Amino acid sequence: MSTSGGANRRDFLKNSAFGAGGFLILASGSGAKAFSYAANEKLNVGIIGVAGKGRVDMMGVAGEQKQRDKPRTFNGENIAALCDVDEKNLASGVADFPKAKQFHDFRKMLDEHGKNLDAVVIATPDHTHAPAAMAAMRLGKHVYCEKPLTHSILEARTLTETAAKMKVATQMGNQGHSEDNTRRIVEIIRSGAIGHVREVHAWTNRPIWPQGKDRPAGSDPVPNYLHWDLWLGPAPERPFIANKFDKNGKEIEKIYHPFAWRGWWDFGTGALGDMACHILDASFWALDLKYPTAVEVLAGEPRKPDNGPMWEIIQYDFPARGEMPALKLTWYDGKKKPPAELFEGERVPNGGSILIGDKGKLFIPDDYGRRHILLPKAKFADFKNPPETIVRSPGHHKDWVEACKNPARPACSNFSYSGPLTEMVLLGVVAFRTGQKLEWNGPSMTATNCAVAEEYIRPRYRKGWEL
Repeated sequence: MSTSGGANRRDFLKNSAFGAGGFLILASGSGAKAFSYAANEKLNVGIIGVAGKGRVDMMGVAGEQKQRDKPRTFNGENIAALCDVDEKNLASGVADFPKAKQFHDFRKMLDEHGKNLDAVVIATPDHTHAPAAMAAMRLGKHVYCEKPLTHSILEARTLTETAAKMKVATQMGNQGHSEDNTRRIVEIIRSGAIGHVREVHAWTNRPIWPQGKDRPAGSDPVPNYLHWDLWLGPAPERPFIANKFDKNGKEIEKIYHPFAWRGWWDFGTGALGDMACHILDASFWALDLKYPTAVEVLAGEPRKPDNGPMWEIIQYDFPARGEMPALKLTWYDGKKKPPAELFEGERVPNGGSILIGDKGKLFIPDDYGRRHILLPKAKFADFKNPPETIVRSPGHHKDWVEACKNPARPACSNFSYSGPLTEMVLLGVVAFRTGQKLEWNGPSMTATNCAVAEEYIRPRYRKGWEL
């Protein structure tokens, strides 16, 4: 998962006299260019989506350094190209990296400037993740992509397979996967400290954006700074509608751009898609979950055809895995939470998870796995952590950058891991949208009892935006 292009960098280093000297030459996947990485050479990185989380990722890859009363400095990679459909967002990125080439269409960026790029960072709305990532990987570019990795299950499988074929370094932006404590949680669960886990509960206070809505009628003029057709990308055409303001200029309703796109099925994946790749990460990793056999919506707001619900409760059934028993995983969003008695008096925060074993419980009271509490506390008062068996991360963005340069160390949460995690998460979205309990065949990506699920598993694209 950590080479750049068609040639295998690991084999190259084994067979090349230059390998020990820290110099590497590679053919790209398209055969159009040879990449060269000296020991301390900077990657040329293109950023697709430069505002919000994209800005955080951009600064992380660039190695932004802040010191009181001193100018910012950058000691990371070279930000060589910036792409955003919103010219205001693009201008903010250019202010920080004035030498970067500017684009509004990532397809044009890759076509015209791809030969000058080693890697791309993708932080766009969910529905454009896969088209951008596929276009980049086909050119042999390394890819960092925000969560959820994709907008559909087929896209997640396709990205996973393409990353392996192209041997590029990949990573999904579920930052908690890089936390030392997430790795400690996995080690504790695998040590058997709480016994066999047969039950997991996970929850979030999201959505914190509008959901449970019908598609708005009418249309508004597209702002002169927004390339609306590019913003729509592979999604079906629809008119632009502006956010609503009161007579005093205060925003009172968000519609599409910015931010509120997450609630619309054409562009986002709701609260489940937004947060489960964070909150379920430790459980998915520690318990080797992969494919559920069934997914069912236990409760939730009445379904709307275009928009996600304000709340839902979804149950995933997983089969036995080796010595691990069958497991039920229950997801709650919209401020719904598991029964209070599960937590033995502990305060239940807005987001987190709890793994219930036959010898105890492990409570994760945050979204990113940064803390954990073993319950009951009295039983685990003298608990000693098991030995460290998982390599600690140098930091989420740094981990990916190092993988781009070093084929011997794949990035954490690379697509071979984050692809299946995303498939599992998005299956809950499919179950909600169909309104049926799904019997799931993971390898074939088929809901064996629900033909209508196919349109959500394998979506259609507007012409020019196909994978």
